[in-house]
Amino acid sequence: MQVGRLLLVALVALLAFLQYRLWWGEGGRRSVAHLRGQVDQQAHENAGLKQRNAALAAEVDDLKSGEAAVEERARSELGMIKPGETFYRVVEPQADPATDAQAAAPAEPAD
Repeated sequence: MQVGRLLLVALVALLAFLQYRLWWGEGGRRSVAHLRGQVDQQAHENAGLKQRNAALAAEVDDLKSGEAAVEERARSELGMIKPGETFYRVVEPQADPATDAQAAAPAEPAD
């Protein structure tokens, strides 16, 4: 009878220990849920990076195969022009602070 109780207490203690490890211990349900969240976040980040890589690969292919893309990039980024073309630059006049102050001041009445 005494051995049976001792065995029962040992089994209940073992069950409690295993339940603790299952729910709160390392490798338990909490840590698995946390790791799944990290995996989902990384998968989302990887999908975005794959999309960016695909866009860059398409741009590289376009630059390797097409002359129009190279020409467009040279015009926009380097300011290059073709032979025989005339380049015009339109510059907006900068406002003079003294002129702006005079224009903003109310006109004095004439005597």
